[in-house]
Amino acid sequence: MKKILSRLKASTRWLVLGGTLLFLTSSLADHFWEVAAIRISPVGWALLIIALGITLLAHTWAAWVWTWILRELNQRVRSALLIQIYLKTNIGKYLPGNVWHYYGRAMAAKATGISASTANLSVLLEPLLMAAAALIIILATTLWGSGLLLLKLLQLLSLAVVLVVVHPRFLNPVISLASRVKAKKSPTIDAPLKLSRYPFIPLLGEFGFLGLRCSGFMLTLAAFQPFDGTQVPLIVSAFSFAWLLGLVVPGAPGGLGVFEATAIGVLQQSFSSGALISALAVFRLVSIIAEAAAAGLAWLDERR
Repeated sequence: MKKILSRLKASTRWLVLGGTLLFLTSSLADHFWEVAAIRISPVGWALLIIALGITLLAHTWAAWVWTWILRELNQRVRSALLIQIYLKTNIGKYLPGNVWHYYGRAMAAKATGISASTANLSVLLEPLLMAAAALIIILATTLWGSGLLLLKLLQLLSLAVVLVVVHPRFLNPVISLASRVKAKKSPTIDAPLKLSRYPFIPLLGEFGFLGLRCSGFMLTLAAFQPFDGTQVPLIVSAFSFAWLLGLVVPGAPGGLGVFEATAIGVLQQSFSSGALISALAVFRLVSIIAEAAAAGLAWLDERR
């Protein structure tokens, strides 16, 4: 049974990766001449440089929020050291499996004296809080649009569910279950932890992370096709949805392919296909450069 599940999981990853690459290749082929005709103006280059700086700030902010999560777990943390660890391991998200940045982060945190259970729980809570923040943004940005009253009520209900799911009363049983599964594999594991209060401050911090990432995306998009204020809610919602799928869909290291395909699907009716494809390709490049630069700066700061 385990072999079947393992093969099914691997097949799903390859299917997702193959499907997204096929979609992106088809989109690029259909709009190749539009993409080739695009030229970036001096103002556009300035916007891309600002987007790079904001994206670098976003990852540094995410590292700081991780230290808040550890504080919620009653840990005394050395923020500078843990921010270095976060930034150095973050680039591991592009390795196959999309989990190695979490693994490396947990291992490095343990090496600083943080207990195994606390380190593991912190890397479990971080993407969960990020996903909750993304869902709240999606629901909030689409709630005031046109639509049926019943749909709006369902959106409000979904928003309430998302806010409740990160409450300790719901999270602690999940944490306990994960700890028991881990304990079967490692009898020497630390006693399981529990959240003693609602992780409100780290959740707010994840809103800041997504806000900075979305700002970088909007600046990148504006470098290729200007837009007005009425389109901002659509862009924010589309970015959050695409980013969330990139986070949770298996077989997409760093959300590569899934993010781009989703954004094209949502925004292609509102933006030029050539400009949108170009902006997404450049935004991916900006993101990778920012993550690599953050890791390099963290390494240099550690050596200093």
